[in-house]
Amino acid sequence: MSLSKEKKAEIIAKYGKSGADTGNTHVQVALLTTRINELTEHFKIHKKDHTGRRGLLKLVGQRRSLLNYLKSRDLNAYRQLIAELGLRK
Repeated sequence: MSLSKEKKAEIIAKYGKSGADTGNTHVQVALLTTRINELTEHFKIHKKDHTGRRGLLKLVGQRRSLLNYLKSRDLNAYRQLIAELGLRK
């Protein structure tokens, strides 16, 4: 399962500084969050897909690393991104 080109372009436009700004930490976290949310829905239906679940855990770890990096660099941007993506309650 991967994101459609349109969905990716929409996320990049929203969180990036330009249309080709795919390396920005905000963009990467937003793309990973969208993918994680889609996989979470998949696992609600396919409970025994353990191989896919491993991939999900790798994505969550990757997002956690990027968020830690962002938190160490710019705390306000970190808090704003978390609020926009709805990661904490």
